[in-house]
Amino acid sequence: MRRREFLGVLSGTVAWPITARAQQRAMRAIGLLSARSPASEMAAFRQGLAESGYVEGRNLTIEYRWAEGRFDRLPELALDLVQHRVAVIVATGLTSAIAAKAATETIPLVFLAGDDPVKFGLVESLSRPGRNATGLNLLTSELTTKRLELVRELVPTAATVAVLVNPSSPEAEPQLKDLQGTARAIGQQLRILNANSEPEIEAAFATVVNQRDGALLVTNDPLFTGRSDQLVALAARHAVPTIYDRRAYTAAGGLISYGTDYLDGYRKLGVYAAKILNGAKPADLPVEQSTKLELVINGRTAKTLGLDIPPKLLALADEVIE
Repeated sequence: MRRREFLGVLSGTVAWPITARAQQRAMRAIGLLSARSPASEMAAFRQGLAESGYVEGRNLTIEYRWAEGRFDRLPELALDLVQHRVAVIVATGLTSAIAAKAATETIPLVFLAGDDPVKFGLVESLSRPGRNATGLNLLTSELTTKRLELVRELVPTAATVAVLVNPSSPEAEPQLKDLQGTARAIGQQLRILNANSEPEIEAAFATVVNQRDGALLVTNDPLFTGRSDQLVALAARHAVPTIYDRRAYTAAGGLISYGTDYLDGYRKLGVYAAKILNGAKPADLPVEQSTKLELVINGRTAKTLGLDIPPKLLALADEVIE
């Protein structure tokens, strides 16, 4: 081997570990905390990160912590992320955000909340969050009353509308309070059904059928989102007109949904996390209020249930699945 070639090979062997070490140093780590099971929206979250140049497995690692619907596990999972010294904690859902906030006052926190983050002490104000947290408010609870009005328009014969609630969720009480106020104003009877497990969800549908409730409203909750297939299947089996908070339900065969565009919300969550990784401080990033809403109606399901969709709803719908 010529001397020049030998030196080239030698320099290559020396340079490779240096390059590898540099790439290893460039790898950042964030933690993702959720009360749910692994979610399909994660692709949108990773897209938001990629828009700022952060790609999982290339220059970013993500420590996932899923509570699988068990809220009592969230404090432990949040502390685990703190112990891993991640650069940012991303919390999806109000309960996850509260657990992360309690676990650390120093690690930046980016949340995706469904209720007013000021009311629950996550930030000092929407425009000036202060401290270590910021994120997005999807206005989920605020939209619950609108869902009641929509299902009433779709099923005007429903004397009673059942409401499915997870009593162990901190988001349940504000949603119920708003619903009950709206129900009184429009003269609609409600039946509150509590469920925080798969068997209790089954029992709730049995109650709807036995009491001949005209429709069902499923409140926003990680437990229900994680069991969307079960909810849609039960609604179909028992022929219960049901309204949900996100498109994923209607795409799976649910009757109607109204709420935030969750894919857009998760993408923006990734964008916010990337801003923190790039050096922005949570206190300087205002909490963003979601403005992208979508009304989706499953026309096939409406026909199966024998429901005629009012022209007004058809005109308002962002999508009608046929």
